[in-house]
Amino acid sequence: MRILRFFITRIFLKRWILVFSMIILLFLANYLSFTVARSIISTFQGYQEIEALNQEGTFIANLDPNSEADFDRIEIDDTQKVYEYLNNNYTYAMQADGFVTSLYNKYKMEVSFNYINEEAYKINQFGLSQGNHLNFNYKFNKEEIPVLVGAGLATTYPVGSTIEITDPVTKQLVNLKVQGVLEKNTHRSNFYAPNSKNYFNFSIFLPVNEEFIQSAGLDLHVNGLMDIALLDSTKEKATDLNELIQENLGLEFNFFNQQENFNYFEDYYVNSLKIICIITFILLLIIVCLATWNTLISIRLMIKDFTINLLVGLSHSKLRAIFYSYFGILFSITLAILFVITAFSRYGSWLRKESTFATYGISGLISMDWIALLIVLFIDLIIGFAIVELTIRKIKSIPISMGVLQ
Repeated sequence: MRILRFFITRIFLKRWILVFSMIILLFLANYLSFTVARSIISTFQGYQEIEALNQEGTFIANLDPNSEADFDRIEIDDTQKVYEYLNNNYTYAMQADGFVTSLYNKYKMEVSFNYINEEAYKINQFGLSQGNHLNFNYKFNKEEIPVLVGAGLATTYPVGSTIEITDPVTKQLVNLKVQGVLEKNTHRSNFYAPNSKNYFNFSIFLPVNEEFIQSAGLDLHVNGLMDIALLDSTKEKATDLNELIQENLGLEFNFFNQQENFNYFEDYYVNSLKIICIITFILLLIIVCLATWNTLISIRLMIKDFTINLLVGLSHSKLRAIFYSYFGILFSITLAILFVITAFSRYGSWLRKESTFATYGISGLISMDWIALLIVLFIDLIIGFAIVELTIRKIKSIPISMGVLQ
């Protein structure tokens, strides 16, 4: 410990400004590595989840960004015609998320009402921690509506409890019967950006059937069309539906298969990753060079004391261990800072009451965060190995006679 303290205070910190600069560069490199690793993990998860839609005959609607949408001119009768045509001629999956309402809960979070039809429910295959799956065979306004609640609402609204509330899309007073509780961190990945996720810890899932759609207002009708997925269909039938929507609602949709959505995503995502990876690699290269150079310069400045230590029994193996301990401390500091920032970012969603991003995890971090941190740790081990071995090799080339003469 004494010799380690000597090396840290008299050699490594001889030029503390350079050491401080190296810590900043190391943190930036770690942060970029962490961001890339977590993004890739999230994207991989998204691809796995959406793969069920990447089938022949499946087409997903997307509002054409170049079309001029005038939502004010859309009438409920027009949307009713569209859904009547849909129900008679297509098998489709519909899920509309994000209808926020104020519902009392333990954490005082805003609660999101999510509407899902049976086909979409089959595709998502949400896992439950308690209770039973949704039942779509109910009569609206005559029976209690079976619902699923997110993990964050399970304490306030356990399985079997009833919620009386004005539904955001029908504007009617409804009785909701909690049928089951979703697993923690149940989420949905975006069709067009699989690395983006919305979490359902504070959501209520309502089953949508034809009777419910008929009772719903324009909000659900229009939002439900935005990501609607036609199943077992053809490009011609998708075009026919687009023409009907355009004729009745004045909205122009593109119907792409999921592989086309993946291709569009990869075009800009891969290029962004390449740029970040290049920047990270350059930073890591600078860190290796700066750390090696700073250590060697400091040793040359303290060559007398360094030589004395060598003469009294400091072997190169002990020196190597000291170097690994020192750089291990530096890497631990940067990893600890990265951990705190990530945990605070996750916890910040709870403080800001952002229910869509509020997650449960070990020390605030979810699985993808921990995996990304392990990847960063592995990169740091490689960097540390490169710095230490390169430095030891250079030190061996320094003539000990220099120190003896001094």
